[in-house]
Amino acid sequence: MLFVRPSELRRAEWAQFDLDKGEWRYLVTKTRTQNLVPLATQTVALLRELQALTGKGRFVFPGARSTLHPMSEAAINAALRRLGYDTRTEITGHGFRAMARTLLHEELEQKPEVIEHQLAHAVPDNRGSAYNWTKFIRERRVMMQLWADYLDKLNAGARIIRICGVAG
Repeated sequence: MLFVRPSELRRAEWAQFDLDKGEWRYLVTKTRTQNLVPLATQTVALLRELQALTGKGRFVFPGARSTLHPMSEAAINAALRRLGYDTRTEITGHGFRAMARTLLHEELEQKPEVIEHQLAHAVPDNRGSAYNWTKFIRERRVMMQLWADYLDKLNAGARIIRICGVAG
């Protein structure tokens, strides 16, 4: 639902979340800039459930051996392998970002620049980044809800689309 970098997800701290506002603010590891992730209502509901389990600690996803550290770098891909996916040829934790980017643009007709901001990518501008301070927060909030609703439809058995000629 969030399509952030796996390293940012696994290091997420409860103090970074405002569930009442539906926001997650954190420092982007690649650019050392602040990012705001608008949270869909489904995401907030899941986080509130998770908070009952890990909310007394620092990390949203604490490590298996110690709650003083976030889950390991390998945890997301290991979970995918336990679910039966081949993380060399089918999907990785990071691959969900590319999947979200593709589906948001192709299927849900979202603007590339809004998606790129949500991915915390540098967005080129013909006037130069020094003059482009846009964040598209309203559009991103709508997009994140649209994305969560789309995932719910897929989960409920909606039409599956072909990506690169393979039905999934």
